[in-house]
Amino acid sequence: MGGIGMTVVNSSLNPPAPARGVDVFVAAVPLTATKGAPQLLMSTAYSFSLSWDLQHFMVITSSADLPSQVMVSDFQPQDPESIYAALAAISGRKIPGVLQMRMMKKLPKTKCWKVGSCKVDVVDAIHKFNSNWDTDLIIGRHDCRHYTNVECLTGEKYVLDRLRTSRTSIA
Repeated sequence: MGGIGMTVVNSSLNPPAPARGVDVFVAAVPLTATKGAPQLLMSTAYSFSLSWDLQHFMVITSSADLPSQVMVSDFQPQDPESIYAALAAISGRKIPGVLQMRMMKKLPKTKCWKVGSCKVDVVDAIHKFNSNWDTDLIIGRHDCRHYTNVECLTGEKYVLDRLRTSRTSIA
């Protein structure tokens, strides 16, 4: 399963006309896990910023023209709550992943950092990037952290490394 360019796009995504000069953000949210104790553990670790590795990272873009709408792009397991996804994460095996694009009403209030701006059509740049992205997900080697390195939008390499080591750390 998986492969290059197998993009899943939320059907509710109807972005406005091509946006240029768009702000680019990286945000972190708790990892999704199977219900019960695993989910409680993930949420607790996220709340107390216990581990960089126990967060899901995503790219968010926001245009001054439409501040009430932001576009989110991310890469995650096809079924993040599956026990098979958890076992694959522990064992380092690949699992099917999905690329998603969706709209949100506003930026998250916490764990969201502006990492630059994009001077090209954001939607086109993300579609082009996604068309070459291998959707076989391997935790720690090819996952949301690698997807979120936004070089195609900002020109900066290793954005997450910079954020991780900065004074406003996301760990």
